[in-house]
Amino acid sequence: MNLRQRMGLFGVPAIVIAIVVMLVVPIPTVLLDIMITLNLSFALVVLLTTMHVRKPKDFSTFPTLLLVATLFRLALNVSVTRMVLLHGYAGTVVNAFGNFVVGGQIVVGLVVFLILIVIQFVVVTAGAGRVSEVAARFSLDAMTPKLVAIDSDLSAGLIDRDEAIRRRKEIDNASDFYGSMDGASKFVRGDAVAALVIVLVNLIGGFAVGVIEHHDSISQAIHTYSILSVGDGLVSQIPALLLSISTGIIVTRTATTDEDFGFDVATQFGNQPRAVQIAGIAVLLMGLVPGLPHVPFLIVGALLLLFAGRIIKVASTHKEKERVEREHAEVPVEPDSPHALAAEIKVEPLQLEIAPNLAPLVDETRGGDLLARIRAMRRKLAYEKGILVPKVRTRDNVQLDPGAYVIRVNGVEAGRGVAPPGRLLAIGTGIDALPGEATTEPVFNLPAKWIPADMRTDALGLSGITVVDRASAIVTHLGDVASKHAGELLSMQQVQTFLDVCKSSDKVAVDEMAAAQVTVSDLHRVLVCLLDQGVPISDMVRIVEAVTERARDAKVHEGMVEAARRALGPAISVQHARDGVLPVVTIDVGFERQLAAGTRVTGGESELVVEPSVAEHLVGRARALFEQASHEGSEPVLLVAGPLRPALQRLFAAALPRMSVLSVDEVSRNVRIERVGVVRGAAVVAA
Repeated sequence: MNLRQRMGLFGVPAIVIAIVVMLVVPIPTVLLDIMITLNLSFALVVLLTTMHVRKPKDFSTFPTLLLVATLFRLALNVSVTRMVLLHGYAGTVVNAFGNFVVGGQIVVGLVVFLILIVIQFVVVTAGAGRVSEVAARFSLDAMTPKLVAIDSDLSAGLIDRDEAIRRRKEIDNASDFYGSMDGASKFVRGDAVAALVIVLVNLIGGFAVGVIEHHDSISQAIHTYSILSVGDGLVSQIPALLLSISTGIIVTRTATTDEDFGFDVATQFGNQPRAVQIAGIAVLLMGLVPGLPHVPFLIVGALLLLFAGRIIKVASTHKEKERVEREHAEVPVEPDSPHALAAEIKVEPLQLEIAPNLAPLVDETRGGDLLARIRAMRRKLAYEKGILVPKVRTRDNVQLDPGAYVIRVNGVEAGRGVAPPGRLLAIGTGIDALPGEATTEPVFNLPAKWIPADMRTDALGLSGITVVDRASAIVTHLGDVASKHAGELLSMQQVQTFLDVCKSSDKVAVDEMAAAQVTVSDLHRVLVCLLDQGVPISDMVRIVEAVTERARDAKVHEGMVEAARRALGPAISVQHARDGVLPVVTIDVGFERQLAAGTRVTGGESELVVEPSVAEHLVGRARALFEQASHEGSEPVLLVAGPLRPALQRLFAAALPRMSVLSVDEVSRNVRIERVGVVRGAAVVAA
């Protein structure tokens, strides 16, 4: 057991017990002098400690120490009162404060004592008590929002579980501290009242004892016991005032840095050298005013100007040092160095190239908001599909035609369009009545027209027409490309980020995945396949659990994908449903058995091995039903048996990509199936 442990186990309880004993047991004057000195020293140590702590809660024992110190001071008052009334003497310290400090003048001592009482009771203690009360109430009111914010950060993956626990504990400690300070400040207030009462008791009781018991003259009794009473009041009120100041400092402490109170004061004054300089000039001018003493004002004004000059010099030196450090840190890279060449040839995952005349769209100083809209698009895709779209690199390309833009995915062109300056994109059935250049909307391939910007009001007045600005058209096209190529944009580093977020909330799921020997690469392949099939991957925990469970039986890529799809079935079916209704196209039972018999598994992947005419018949009939339903306002899915789904998914991904293929295991119980048609082996029968 070390010294701190022994002190905490035996020392502190022994001190508290000794204080209680002092209330009833007389102590020698020599020991009393030591304890009075110890009381003054302890108050000074507490005051300096409150000035050096970085945060109020770093001195969390202060409320309890305040109680112990108050009890110790009251015990000293009782011991001194006992000695004064019994022997007319209370040690050298009390006698020194009564004679030397106030010059033996009773009236002066009483006035000084009363002033200390007023300062402590009316100014410091009242203010500290009010601040403690307000801080405790505000801390309690802010506790719930802070805890909710921590839970939100934890759910979003911004912090891990350990950091969340640390923050919650910090909030609890702060709330407990200010609550304790609200009560502890009452100790100081009560101590001030008790000190005033004790001095009055000493004066009256001492006078009575001196005259009645010791047969002193009235003047001698008043002088002797008044000096001792004033000395007792001063030696107790000076430490009490120090503790009151300590209370005010610690409850009003608002840390702006991780440094102590002195550093914060010096830094904040140092940040405003002009204020100190102006104050020095003002004081110097006051020293020149006739009738005012010149020397004090001139000395103080000169000192303020010297201090301001010193602050400005230090700030200039600091700025110069930072400038030199930046210059050294920003050493230009040689154009032909490997690092420079590697940076130039690096292929960006997602890139937007624009013609030079579209540059105002990305210049925020000229009102361009294209970059802000791209950030909003990335956030929207993240919430809707769980896609972490990488940052879009936007740059000028002088080789593009005026008003043109190109979208590249991993360096390969994935989309192209035009956004002529001074034009708006009008989409709808009535665009023929508007002037402008005919075009095709790039996302839905709808007829559109670039109309003059001043035709917005006229276009909106026509029914069935939607008008969007150039930035919206580009961002919509960019978001569509990013959504369609989400699988290509998903990197293994992003998958690791997903796992880190999962681990903060569902550590067991990630640990079980590792135990099943499912690597980040395996999970990456599954997620890429899900994104290619248009499945949102927001519910990462459910995906990890399903993949892990499937990998325990057989670590087959297709099997893990299908397991993840079944786990995400409700989300998949709801995605294709409208108002709780899921339109589907089904395959005749006999025809489905024929297709199942022609399914082969090669290299762990299912393939449909049938006559080309059979495949053409299947796709053709399904396309006819799909287009018929599309004209009626719905987009049905092809609903098939689970074992047949992977093979048909590959077939329709190439032949009819707009039609999704779902298995019966993926249909949620919360949607109602509406069959719009059946594909038979020989004909199509509408439902």
